[in-house]
Amino acid sequence: MKSDIQIAQEAVLEPIAKVAERLGIGEEQLEPYGRYKAKLSEEYLSSLQDRPSGKLILVTAINPTPAGEGKTTVSVGLGQALSLLGKKTVIALREPSLGPCFGIKGGASGGGYSQVVPMEDLNLHFTGDFHAITSANNLLAALLDNHIQQGNELRIDPRQVVWKRCLDMNDRVLRNVVVGLGSKADGMVREDHFVITVASEIMAILCLADDMQDLKKRLSRIVVAYNFDGEPVTAGDLKAVGAMAALLKDAIKPNLVQTLEHTPVIVHGGPFANIAHGCNSVRATKTALQLADYVVTEAGFGADLGAEKFFDIKCRMSGLKPDAVVLVATVRALKYNGGAAKADLSAENLQALQKGIVNLEKHIENLQKYQVPVVVTLNSFVTDTAAETDFVRRFCEERGCAFALARVWEQGGKGGVELAGEVLRTLEEKESRFQVLYEDSLSIQEKIGAVARQIYGAGDVAYAPAAQKQIRKLEEMGFGSLPVCMAKTQYSLSDDPELLGRPEGFCLTVREVYVSAGAGFIVALTGAVMTMPGLPKKPAAFGIDVDGDGRITGLF
Repeated sequence: MKSDIQIAQEAVLEPIAKVAERLGIGEEQLEPYGRYKAKLSEEYLSSLQDRPSGKLILVTAINPTPAGEGKTTVSVGLGQALSLLGKKTVIALREPSLGPCFGIKGGASGGGYSQVVPMEDLNLHFTGDFHAITSANNLLAALLDNHIQQGNELRIDPRQVVWKRCLDMNDRVLRNVVVGLGSKADGMVREDHFVITVASEIMAILCLADDMQDLKKRLSRIVVAYNFDGEPVTAGDLKAVGAMAALLKDAIKPNLVQTLEHTPVIVHGGPFANIAHGCNSVRATKTALQLADYVVTEAGFGADLGAEKFFDIKCRMSGLKPDAVVLVATVRALKYNGGAAKADLSAENLQALQKGIVNLEKHIENLQKYQVPVVVTLNSFVTDTAAETDFVRRFCEERGCAFALARVWEQGGKGGVELAGEVLRTLEEKESRFQVLYEDSLSIQEKIGAVARQIYGAGDVAYAPAAQKQIRKLEEMGFGSLPVCMAKTQYSLSDDPELLGRPEGFCLTVREVYVSAGAGFIVALTGAVMTMPGLPKKPAAFGIDVDGDGRITGLF
């Protein structure tokens, strides 16, 4: 059996100008990065403003397990299938982070015969967007520490610096560090911290900004510290905005690539869904909608994280309204939720499937709360039995959901035709009456409670004393009307990764709350979730190499 990278490397790619031509984009409107990837020019993006929008299809999933769900693979396969059916389609995805590529999760370009290519470029440096975001983030950190060193005119309290440096790599030893050691000229000694780039507020800002003007407004609102009177100090106060924007000048432009079957893909931005808002950029999604009749996009991790934030943050801020949702599951993952051991997932086990399908049930119920039609798809494995598939099909249809099998890993677009047909039928027969989960007027605790109780299934929410104090201060500062971005483990509906299936009545613990004023949301850290992940005992990096011809191996 060929690996994903072997399939990708054997593919014959079309020049990116030819892919663009299929969407009516001229070569002069592209900014090429080699032969097979390009950015869309600002002039071209501006020319799209008055075009009508196509249909927006969100792909999400049940909670991820070690068995794998293949959400990106299904997104790519569905887009290819719609293209096969003669529908003008664009796929809009996030850019992968280097951290998971070298850690445990691997890349994020799909798999099998439903991949985005060039696969190695996408999963490694791509067009440099993440490097630009990292640089802008750390420029702000450097200007902040330099201001303190050079007289501290803004009276910044070094004990209340909240801006963290970032790095797009899993590096646990950087979570808590001390900076400024050495002589007086080396700066003030203070505690500092790192987050992974995909958790940086600048990543969120880039993904929510409408254009450069909006980007600069958002950058100026970033709260970096508090002064000795407890008042916020912003990036605008530090005169950092212009230089940061200069670093982000190209990164704000969406990237155009293709699938193995040459379906156009716009890839842009990449906030994690377990510690950030988990969606590709608003610019990418809106551009795709103006270029195609059907747009397939995805939100990170399970629907309790990615889809909730797609709806309650991205759609709330941008005015986007999804027309349908595809919820991805696998028989293997459902059996894992039902207590089956990973080594036994290939064997038929209807008892474990029946026990674990409650996880799927909860995600169906959650998505229906947003009044958007739901299509459930099983990402098919050769070990799935007819009895298991029929059980899931009946379960979904009894709950008012369309159902389809997806065989896109092994068959590409052809294996997604059944799913594409169900999606098209759903779009034609069912109307989306999209609504957000909670109103802006609720308090921060009421918003957190709404997500915890209605989406996660919690019975109560407990707040650490520090979190309670932070919430009071944020509401006094006027940030109470912002939506909440929940930072939570992706492996469970609860904040405990060991609670599989459908836990109910648990107490969700919020340990820290802070504002991302530029992005426009409140972040609530729950459980033990980390904003700087670590590497596993045997990182994926051990298997990655490059040969004498420059051919990369080991990426997955």
